[in-house]
Formats: sequence, C-alpha cells, structure tokens
Amino acid sequence: MIRRIEKLRTLMAEDMIDAYLVTSPANLRYLTNFTGTAGIAVITQEQAYFITDFRYMEQANNQTQGMTILQHQGDLVGEIIKLVETQHISVLGFEDAFLTVAEYSVFEEVIDAELAPASGLIESLREQKDDAEIAIIEKACAIADEGFEHVLKMIRPGMTEIEVANQLDFFMRSLGASGTSFETIVASGARSALPHGVASEKVIEQGDMVTLDFGCVYQGYVSDITRTFAIGDPGQEMKAIYQIVYEAQQKVIDVARAGVTGAQLDAVARDFITQAGYGEAFGHSTGHGIGMEIHEGPNISRSNDEELMIGNVITDEPGIYIAGLGGVRIEDDLLILAEGNRILTQSPKELIIL
Repeated sequence: MIRRIEKLRTLMAEDMIDAYLVTSPANLRYLTNFTGTAGIAVITQEQAYFITDFRYMEQANNQTQGMTILQHQGDLVGEIIKLVETQHISVLGFEDAFLTVAEYSVFEEVIDAELAPASGLIESLREQKDDAEIAIIEKACAIADEGFEHVLKMIRPGMTEIEVANQLDFFMRSLGASGTSFETIVASGARSALPHGVASEKVIEQGDMVTLDFGCVYQGYVSDITRTFAIGDPGQEMKAIYQIVYEAQQKVIDVARAGVTGAQLDAVARDFITQAGYGEAFGHSTGHGIGMEIHEGPNISRSNDEELMIGNVITDEPGIYIAGLGGVRIEDDLLILAEGNRILTQSPKELIIL
C-alpha cells in the first residue's frame, strides 16, 4: 500500500496538487486496504491520513499501513478543514466523478484551498495489476469456471432463467465468493439477442441458445465470463453465428499483448464479424478492463488509442445479436503480457449442445 501511495504522490506532483482527497470506495480499498463502508483518505506529499468514525477505528488501525488514523466526531468536513490548515494545503485534488454536487458546494464554502478536479489518478494506477492482484483475480476466475461447470450439470428445460441465476450465484458463494460481479445474465431463446438480458421468469425450452454472462467477487476483485450454449439443437443459423463469434474471439486472443491499442484489438473482432455479414449485429465494444470494479480501464473499443500495458486484465467479448432469433457472446478474461497474454478463464468454448 505504501508503494501505491508513493506512485500517487508522483502523479500529484505532475498535476501540481498539494493533497488528494480520496472518497471512491474502490480507490480507498486499493490505496489503504480498508474494507469498511465509512472513511476517506487525504494524501499529501509527506503524510497519509485516513479519517473514519468510532465504528471503524479498530478496523482501520488493523487494515491500513503507514497511515495516520483520525477519528471524526460527526463532522468529517471539519477534519478536512483542520488538515488543510495544519498541512498548509493550497491545492486540494478531489475525485469529481464521486463527489456529489451538494458535497462540493459545502467544500467550496468552508475549505480554504483551491479545489482541483482530479478523478482518474488512482484509476490509472489500478490498470496495471501486481502479482498479488493477479493471483486474486485468477481465483475469482477459477470460481466462475466452476460455476459454469455447475450450470451445465443442473440446467434443464422447464427451469426459469432466474432459477438458473440463483443457483449459480449461491454456488459461487459456497466456493468463497463474497458476491457477484454484477447481476447475473441468463438470456435464453430469443432473449439471448439482448446483450444485457438479466435473468427473467422466462422458461428455458428445448432448442434454446442460452447466454450466461456472470462473475464473482473474491477478496475485492472480480471475474467476468460469458458462455453461450444450447439446450438441444438450436438450428443451423445459430450454429453458424456461434462459429463466427468463436473465431472472432480467438483472433483477439491471438494478437492481444502489450503495445497493441484498445482500438486495434476492437477492430480485430469487429472487422471479422463485419466481413462475415453481421457487423450491424455487433453493437458494443470488444472488451474492458476489470479489477476491483467490473468496468475499469483500459477499454477495448474504437475510441481507445492508448497502448495496452503489461499487467492489464481485460475482457474479450465479441457478440452477434439478431432480434427475434437469438444471440451469441463468448467472453474470457485476459492478462496482458509483454508477448501475448494469459487466458484466466478456462471454461470450454466450443459449442456445447446439452
């Protein structure tokens, strides 16, 4: 954690920020290791302060390292005012993406320092995972893989999508997950044409394609995997669409490495699907970064011309969606390496027909 704070201080100096106010829960955990629900951090070039209330003092002292723990007595802003005065802070950076307008109005009125919007500093550090983070994400992916195997064993015609989702979610918790990465998507039959078709009361029928998009949270980090399979024969068109998505997804894996831009990776899948005649049916980006949150940098999209770096963990998830017929999406989590990548999700990808 101390190393992460030092990296943040380097970014603060580049932006000429005297101190940085951290309020995002994910950024707080990344920077301080604090897992409670009430606290903020103020980082200066010389000191690191964590401010919380009586309920979390013991937890903060146990979890944080190299930080001065301050207890506020119901007036959190008052503690920030004191630090601004005693530490001679002239420019206070803050996470404008997380501070409400009402909170900002209060700060602007009572804090005697320039308030500098500075979201993204910690997020940029979070994009490159260290070995400890990678090991945790690998475990989250392993739990998801076991979850998919569990679904293949228990799913059957007559079950509702929500029944499948609930059983999957509970199973992953039984393996040590603290929760799901997002609301589990189970989209069957024509509903599989909905890219974010969260589980419904629809009954799964013979001949349905089923898209299962899910993940779990393990020790604060997420996994994200999608598999599409069939309950009985889904028909020739859906089989052909599956093969196109399968090949597009593999082509991304073949070229993903440090130095390739997000836009270049997106084009690999998009161009292949377009050449196959389904370009208009692939309407979302090819992927995104994951870590402490389900969507973080870098984006694998047409708009991202930044090069991928060693330690990025990204999703690779092209799809084709035909309204009234169905859809196919296949998704893996990839760790970016100097040469190539490592696939963290190991569930089978060839079309499975149950």
